[in-house]
Amino acid sequence: MCATTYNVYKIREDFPILDRLVNGKRLVYLDNAATTHKPIQVIEKLREFYVKYNANIHRGIHRLSQEASDLYDSARVEVANLINAEPEEIIFVKNATEGVNLFAYGYGLWNLRPGDVVLNTLMDHHATIVPFHILSKKIGFRQYLIEITDDGYIDMGDLEDKLSLNPKIVTFPHVSNMLGTINDAKKLIKLAHRSGALTILDATQSVPHMKVDVKDLDVDVMVFSAHKMCGPTGVGVVYIKRDLYDYMEPFLGGGDMIRKVSYNEEYIPIVEYNSPPIKYEAGTPNIAGVSVYPESIKYLLRIGFDNIHRHIKNLVEELYEGMNNIKGIAIYGPDNLKDRAGLITFNVKGLSAHEVAAYLDSEGIAIRSGHHCTGPLHKRLGISSSARISFYIYNTFEEVEYVLDKLRLLS
Repeated sequence: MCATTYNVYKIREDFPILDRLVNGKRLVYLDNAATTHKPIQVIEKLREFYVKYNANIHRGIHRLSQEASDLYDSARVEVANLINAEPEEIIFVKNATEGVNLFAYGYGLWNLRPGDVVLNTLMDHHATIVPFHILSKKIGFRQYLIEITDDGYIDMGDLEDKLSLNPKIVTFPHVSNMLGTINDAKKLIKLAHRSGALTILDATQSVPHMKVDVKDLDVDVMVFSAHKMCGPTGVGVVYIKRDLYDYMEPFLGGGDMIRKVSYNEEYIPIVEYNSPPIKYEAGTPNIAGVSVYPESIKYLLRIGFDNIHRHIKNLVEELYEGMNNIKGIAIYGPDNLKDRAGLITFNVKGLSAHEVAAYLDSEGIAIRSGHHCTGPLHKRLGISSSARISFYIYNTFEEVEYVLDKLRLLS
């Protein structure tokens, strides 16, 4: 077992759900790549918002509206500070998927042309592939997937070949939600920029446990979600370089994103938009969720992202070593654990991924099974589905040993 000063047992005291029983067993929650649990501090902040501050924002001069607006707007500053961005470069949406769609339509619909090229990778989440696929049907640009290597990395040779097509946009995940591969984002962004492309970074699996600096990376667009880092569901973040706003139109229209709506003598509407980022936040947002999100950020900062990353990596190393010694288990992704984040995806010979997940659930262990919204990647690996174990701040080495004991019974 890896030695660590990380006090996981103290952290677990903040998560009430970890005390519940599942099928008569103490819950072992290992589905953190899908969503994480919320500490009591965040839960209490959410209750406090509805008890004290509930009101619509930016639309009232009464005290509650002003207070709710201040909470919402200050959250933008907290999120910007987290990733070293400017507050006006942060747009709140309901999830990272909506964030990709916002840019795909707000930018791509107005700037991509027939014959242009958009590149995704085989390890991309459907959320970064499908919006551009839909848009390509309307516009007529070409969309290609960049190959991966057998050991779970982006194929740099294929990337170089496809960059020679002078793509307009290149997308890739910072961390693969299926392989666990930590991609060298800075290097990939530099290569894409050299070919003249804009970059979209899916950081949903990296921001929750790694220091991510958008200025250092020089990324153009980045998306992530609050619910994968102890925050509320229904809150996504889109970072967009300020200069790109000059080339974008709104994705959604409605209240708050406008400065003025009028009409001329022929009764034709005249619309004047608000300034970014409000320009891209139409209608009533998830005010409570956004306002509470900073509490989860502060919680993680108190623990320290270096500590979080180290703890998760230690758990993965322990699990990886144990699974490698169990016959009949196939593990996907890098064998070099320094390049692997906090998850392991696998299959057990003779069993479907869903059968493995159902068996573990009967023992109180929650994991994910399916294609994890990475259909092209599963096709490349020659499998239809897989089981995934993913860790976060409250998981323990005892849980790793418990899972390994149950997996040994399947071999």
